Amino acid sequence: MRLSLHIPEPTSRPGDPHDFARLEIPPAGAIPQPRNDVSPADIRDLAFSLVRVLDEADQAVGPWDPKLKPEVLRRGLRAMLLTRAFDERMFMAQRQRKTSFYVKCTGEEAIACAQALVLDRADMCFTTYRQQGILITRGYPLIEMINQIYNNARDPLKGHQLPILYSARNYGFFSLSGNLGTQYSQAVGWAMASAYNGGDLIASAWTGEGATATGDFHHALTFAAVYRAPVILNIVNNQWAISSFDGIAGGEAATFAARGVGYGLPALRVDGNDFLAVYSASRWAAERARSNLGATVIEFVTYRGEGHSTSDDPSKYRPIDSARHWPLGDPIERLKQHLIAIDAWSKAQHEALTAEVTQEVRVASNAADAIGTLGTSRPPLTAMFEDVFGEPDARLARQRHALGL
Repeated sequence: MRLSLHIPEPTSRPGDPHDFARLEIPPAGAIPQPRNDVSPADIRDLAFSLVRVLDEADQAVGPWDPKLKPEVLRRGLRAMLLTRAFDERMFMAQRQRKTSFYVKCTGEEAIACAQALVLDRADMCFTTYRQQGILITRGYPLIEMINQIYNNARDPLKGHQLPILYSARNYGFFSLSGNLGTQYSQAVGWAMASAYNGGDLIASAWTGEGATATGDFHHALTFAAVYRAPVILNIVNNQWAISSFDGIAGGEAATFAARGVGYGLPALRVDGNDFLAVYSASRWAAERARSNLGATVIEFVTYRGEGHSTSDDPSKYRPIDSARHWPLGDPIERLKQHLIAIDAWSKAQHEALTAEVTQEVRVASNAADAIGTLGTSRPPLTAMFEDVFGEPDARLARQRHALGL
């Protein structure tokens, strides 16, 4: 027999009907919740199932229900709405040439915002460029985010980072790398240092499903497993790594959560558009880490609602409006309907909150515009030599002298 090479292909391309048949969705509440001190070998099935809490009647059911008070749910809803409003405004700003680049997280807001509510503010997050919801949930000033995006004279990073590669140490947000996967090893190392020094803080690492095929991802899992690092290893499976569907990274053969099983780590697979499921799984993993039981791998199954970035046109490689047909729905709408179902919210309140967060973003955006946008306002030239090394470096001193600065 002649050999042939298997080339993974998505189930639908532009012009094809939407096809999400490969996603198996168990009933909400059907997946058991184990004790935090369970042996990873005893919960292997959780890497192949899907933890869900919200059912079709918008009720919270099953053992993973975190039983949150309505005020916590409303806080989460506000954070998600604010994140989406911020994305819309910054997308428009890029189209107006106020910045060169932007990345939205439409449809993925629950993943960042829910876990941010679980973690302590000082727990360090090593994210991708699609977890801006963590900063927003933690109350980082919107104008400071926009100044970073514009790289203007008030940019707290002084122009050292590309737009959307945020850094905010005081908010537990590690300097973001555009090369996904690299932050996984950094997060594990930070968590190991926290444990080695007898601290009480944990780390949270984030990557997309595509970057699980990189060496950095596997190096991190090795160290996390061997040293029981207090870290949550999040995989955001939004089905697309730019224009490559998840099968290119191995999604046809197994779940991405299953990669944790091979390292002897507990692994969960979670409905990433279910705010309550994300909260509950994150809390389970955080409690395990704080109890010296080590790392947990969590695959959040979601869908990238829009293009990879403002430089991407998803209509070239997937059916138009595919996000509207995603079987797990929209995280904001699902939490809204749950709050209404338990008589803790109303459509009028939702409209008022939407208007409120939209205005909050507008005010911050106008204030940043007044400082200056990309190219119209810059940090001083001397800033390029600052915050590069912890100690003065002779090479930078020579370069600065050569420029007469």
